[in-house]
Amino acid sequence: MTVIEDVREILKTTLQIGERADDIEADTPLLGNIPELDSMAVAMLITAIEEHFDIFVDDDDISAETFETFGSLCEFVEEKLAE
Repeated sequence: MTVIEDVREILKTTLQIGERADDIEADTPLLGNIPELDSMAVAMLITAIEEHFDIFVDDDDISAETFETFGSLCEFVEEKLAE
């Protein structure tokens, strides 16, 4: 699986959005667009990403831009993997 596929699957299971995850593209807005993505879900999503990719995400690494679009979230994960 690619990072994009993995992140999509994490969104699907963490937010429990089912088949709607299949329609998410790189430019799909996340915050404000997916009702299930509230502040608690962001925390759960970060934890799921950390566990799946075996990375550490510091609180200072996270910003609203990280969750602006699906593409920005995937880019964030790829940058963390490259560290």
